[in-house]
Amino acid sequence: MTQTFIFDMDGTLFQTDKILEISLEEAFDYLRSLGEWQQETPIHQYREIMGVPLPKVWETLLPDHSLEWRKKVDGYFLERLIRNIQDGKGALYPNVEKVLQFLKEKGHPIYIASNGLIDYLDAIVGYYGLDRWVTEVFSIQQIDSLNKSDLVRTIIDKYGITDGAVVGDRLSDIRAAHDNGLLAIGCRFDFAQEEELAQADTVIDGLDELAAASLWRAG
Repeated sequence: MTQTFIFDMDGTLFQTDKILEISLEEAFDYLRSLGEWQQETPIHQYREIMGVPLPKVWETLLPDHSLEWRKKVDGYFLERLIRNIQDGKGALYPNVEKVLQFLKEKGHPIYIASNGLIDYLDAIVGYYGLDRWVTEVFSIQQIDSLNKSDLVRTIIDKYGITDGAVVGDRLSDIRAAHDNGLLAIGCRFDFAQEEELAQADTVIDGLDELAAASLWRAG
């Protein structure tokens, strides 16, 4: 069977940093307007945990706020992310469209497994037309455990995948690959950490290396 590629979204296909700081600043401005925040926006703290599910993000950034407040900020943040995507403030990484087209032409099934929420992922896919190449997008929102390994297992079970690779920038992507018997391809992009990438089977500095290095086995 032809090898399958399961891509992470944030920090792998989509340059989240282009809308992250804007949207996070807007979310904390919202909190400031309600008298619920007086400090600087914790953008650096968010960068350190980038890639974890949003509920865990707000647990970290708003440890002294109630669950109700975290949910309220989460909803506002999601609205701003989507609006900024639709306003064209984001961007795909270089060569994303070219590489996805190449993989599809070679017969490699393509999926996305992301810790992002469904509406957010739909906004990216819709704006950039990724559904031209991607068979299906899977969100962590579909998994009660909020564990990316379980999310990847869902894709494997649904499509009967026996040979594939997970392409991503964070440890959760690498673990999701290894936990499911797949190749782990680490991306040395914006949010990547070297100690995490060290656990990948191979590391790339650009998505074009997927094609150039022939990292997959012929199907």
